Amino acid sequence: MPEEISGINENKSGDNAMNFLERIIEDDIRSNVYRRSVHTRFPPEPNGYLHIGSLYAININYGAAKRFKGAFNLRFDDTNPLKEDMEYVNAIIEDMKWAGYDPGENIFFGSDYFDRIYELTLKLIENGRAFVCDLTPDELRESRGTLTTPGINSPYRDRSVEENLKLFDGMKNGIYSTGEKVLRAKIDMSAANINMRDPTIYRVLNADHYRSGDKWRIYPMYDYAHPIQDAIENITHSLCSSEFKDHRPLYEWVLNALSFAFPEPPKQREFGRMSITGAITGKRYLRQLVSQGYVDGWDDPRLPTIKGLRRRGFTVESIYDFLGDIGVARDNSTVDISMLENSLREDLKPKAHTVMAVLDPLPVEIINYPEGAEEWVVVENNAENPELGSRELPFSRNLLVEREDFMEVPEKGFRRLYLGNEVRLKGAYFIKCEKALKDENGNVIKLLCTYDPATKSGGGFTGRKVKATLHWLDVNHTLPARINLYGRLLPDENISGEEPDWPRLVDPDSLIAMENARVEESLSSARPEEKFQFIRHGYFVADIHWKPSEKLVFNRIVALKDTKKKG
Repeated sequence: MPEEISGINENKSGDNAMNFLERIIEDDIRSNVYRRSVHTRFPPEPNGYLHIGSLYAININYGAAKRFKGAFNLRFDDTNPLKEDMEYVNAIIEDMKWAGYDPGENIFFGSDYFDRIYELTLKLIENGRAFVCDLTPDELRESRGTLTTPGINSPYRDRSVEENLKLFDGMKNGIYSTGEKVLRAKIDMSAANINMRDPTIYRVLNADHYRSGDKWRIYPMYDYAHPIQDAIENITHSLCSSEFKDHRPLYEWVLNALSFAFPEPPKQREFGRMSITGAITGKRYLRQLVSQGYVDGWDDPRLPTIKGLRRRGFTVESIYDFLGDIGVARDNSTVDISMLENSLREDLKPKAHTVMAVLDPLPVEIINYPEGAEEWVVVENNAENPELGSRELPFSRNLLVEREDFMEVPEKGFRRLYLGNEVRLKGAYFIKCEKALKDENGNVIKLLCTYDPATKSGGGFTGRKVKATLHWLDVNHTLPARINLYGRLLPDENISGEEPDWPRLVDPDSLIAMENARVEESLSSARPEEKFQFIRHGYFVADIHWKPSEKLVFNRIVALKDTKKKG
């Protein structure tokens, strides 16, 4: 483990104030609760990809370790072989490193502790604190009672230690079928907290594990394995989201029952879970969207997965700023996605080069511009940051503008091109629309315009004013591009049920691909994940899967702050 953890977001307020969890840790340090340094962890199950909610939890644990100059572990809680895979392990490690939360060599697997957990469980049985139960899953569920009625003791609760050890050994050796027997902790069937009513701590599962192969036919339950894994790794503070608060008594019971092995047990404390409007973070739903083909894989830019955010063009810095802005809450909260988007705009505004891109081209001929003539006009690379300099763009008789920038019969307030109206072409001249040419179906296919040579940008022209400036491209100096315009995948993120009606829920217009777009030639040097501002359209990123030898592909990251169309 590196001596100091780096790459984590610092508090943006300037005073680097502690959150409530860090104050708890500070109190523990002052009280000498532990004789070791602060040690936190992030324990994902490798059955899916990380998402923005995962980073919120990572940020809290990683940040606490950084503040107190402690250690941080990435531990894969791989106790369910039916859903786990090395694909997810590799993806989680890659995503964490990309986001700046590098665990270094502190990467562990819960499955590496199976032998130790089994040995400790034998001691638990020998001490009379666990028993093998033969109830079926339905019978076990019924026997637990409700929030208002106590549970009923299993008829197998009073089995002898010897019988329990023998049966548990048979479970381990694959004598019994899946679900035929379980090992339960012997606690209290009348406990107010249902999690304490003799919970299952081991189950028979005749499945091979992606790391340990066919060695085990029994696997520990998460609530049982988690505290033991924390203790084995010398974790001091197990910081987790609030849905585990009702599980904390069991976490503490397990460690108390095994106090002979762990005299300084870790402490579990909870924080409020964060949700984001317009984003689904439930692994089950994300997996369905991916497996059923509603999205283009786990890195689809419409998903809130880290891979999706990265492919969409979100920057690490913007995510840090977002996490710093929302802080750490005690209770569950929902954050508007506009906060994340605004963090991105603020990050990209001074960095991204501004370029010309015409998504839906409409040809324009400047009929009084000399045939065959060409000149170069100067355009700044970023109006917010003069240090990024400027570039020259070619200008000639034949240009392209956005089709939406022309209206044959202008609506009230429309200020762009229409017959007889004059606008400025950015960095170039005033042009006036004289005529619209149409095809046999009445569709406008070209605009005939005139220009005023006295109005060149930067030439000191102080005459008449125009009310609109348009972006444009020289038709002879463009590159073809596919430009993906992404919206919200699900307009309503309140999804429930095991199998939601995805065809009804998924917005068919959440991806609009502009296949005939053209961009300026300067983008020939673009590289995957490079980000730009397309004038008036927003911020865009070269798709991570695009190869420079192929047609350019750009994904819209986010619209400009003011997305209302103006004339």
